[in-house]
Amino acid sequence: MKSVALPLVALIAFAGYTVSVMLQAEQSLLDFGISLMSRPDTAQVVIDLYLLATLAGIWMYRDARKRGRSGLSVVPYLLVTAIFVSVGPLLYLVVRGLTKPDHGV
Repeated sequence: MKSVALPLVALIAFAGYTVSVMLQAEQSLLDFGISLMSRPDTAQVVIDLYLLATLAGIWMYRDARKRGRSGLSVVPYLLVTAIFVSVGPLLYLVVRGLTKPDHGV
């Protein structure tokens, strides 16, 4: 359970903050993303986040395979990552920490 504490706290805090912001937003998530990509300075940050998200996705896939799980088992986490970048890997870490390790990992 100790390995779950930090990602669980981060997941709850960040997901709560995300929901709060989305409820107060004056534009849709898609419109917000388009506006971020329309300027080089903010586009750089978005590209950087998605590069990190891609690396996290690769890690989640490899970790699942190493634990004897199907590569398809990470698809829900990848979909969440594609929309809410940090939430997908945090959720993966929480679920991973709550499940028994496979193959002695």
